[in-house]
Amino acid sequence: MSRHKTVWQLTVAAILLSLSWPLAPTCHASPLDQLTDLTDKSAVVITLKGRDNFNSEYRYDVSVKNLSADTLISDSLFVVLDKVTNIGGESRENLNSDTILSRMDVLGQDGETQEGKPYFQIPAGAAPDLLPHGLSLPASVRLRNKDYMIVFTPSFKVFGLKRPPPEPKQPQAASSQPGTSPTTASRNSVDKLIQLLIKKGVVTEEEWRKASQP
Repeated sequence: MSRHKTVWQLTVAAILLSLSWPLAPTCHASPLDQLTDLTDKSAVVITLKGRDNFNSEYRYDVSVKNLSADTLISDSLFVVLDKVTNIGGESRENLNSDTILSRMDVLGQDGETQEGKPYFQIPAGAAPDLLPHGLSLPASVRLRNKDYMIVFTPSFKVFGLKRPPPEPKQPQAASSQPGTSPTTASRNSVDKLIQLLIKKGVVTEEEWRKASQP
């Protein structure tokens, strides 16, 4: 009876140790970190919708057209303002090599990439997917030009996820298929926890061997 009690105590100690194990600090990840670069499989449609000459502010509708044969998940789509080019196609100023994008005030963005580039989420709308050759709803992008005299063109990259193909139906498994029983799985879990206790010096191999003997 005492041996069973010892085994139970060691098991409980192992579980408590695993629950109290220090967790790695979490960091705030960008939504784009888990997405795929779809720029080569899509086209960005940019439409100038308004211009405020007094504030040198421009408002664009930015949509994504799916050029691939894959179905894209609508609410996973983002556009990243990758660069802004001048009338000569240059993305940097001649005098100090600053990016022209850095000379813009970007309004209404949903966040920034780790490189500091603004991104905007494409509205999902009613349809859950963007089908091949389909055009998404537009995101509204507002840029305020600090250099009033410059003529510029924004350029975007597209990030999102493809819709996985449906899994083929599996034949119904027989009720008596071989597999790992719950008892075996539980025993394996306890063994792993005990090895952790031994590694931490909470219990020795000799103590565990004696406690687990029938």
